[in-house]
Amino acid sequence: MIRRIFRRCGHAPGALSPDDQAAVDAFRAMLAAIRAPEPWTPDRCQDIAVRVGPFVERARTRPGDDYGPDLIAIALIHPDTPHAAAYAHRYTSKGWLRCETAAILGVWQPAYAMLTHAAAGLDLPDDVGMTPAYYGVHVEARKPDGTGCTLLRLGPYTQTWLASRDVARLNGELEGRAATAVPGFTLTVEGVPFDVSSHESYRDPCKADVAVLLAVAVAGG
Repeated sequence: MIRRIFRRCGHAPGALSPDDQAAVDAFRAMLAAIRAPEPWTPDRCQDIAVRVGPFVERARTRPGDDYGPDLIAIALIHPDTPHAAAYAHRYTSKGWLRCETAAILGVWQPAYAMLTHAAAGLDLPDDVGMTPAYYGVHVEARKPDGTGCTLLRLGPYTQTWLASRDVARLNGELEGRAATAVPGFTLTVEGVPFDVSSHESYRDPCKADVAVLLAVAVAGG
């Protein structure tokens, strides 16, 4: 990539052309950003720069799942976001990913754009070195004072629309009886990030009817 940048500066000796000067300035800004990146702080909902192989990519953190300290959920986005609609799918098709915080260079800066796959004219590789950050569905049982428990955990879901579909279905099952199905509790259904550390407490929504799982959970509640 560095070699490609300097090919643009191949004019005869003398004062740099405006295009060449812009390329040199951009390269210097990139070096400065690499040498002194703005530190990333968890739970600030900032776009970040992450290492993907020898490249640096722009990523967006998932609210509520960007607290670290070792893994957070991110979505890789085109470096020209929001002005890259025609190319955004090449990035967003990866969905949410689990990113090691050690791979985070710092807060995203425009100077990093020349280090991305997009700047090199490349698509992201099939394997970006990160596993999918899945989704879950929780059925919560709460008392009027706010105390309670998670009655049912479903997951993992690989796509948000799948989780949203089951949220809608379970809310339909509870319609009109959310406050009476379990005496003393009000039931709510919500989509949430899948908690990998508690994976054993989840029921696989692909192996059973979620309405049946809900009925069993309510009966046991």
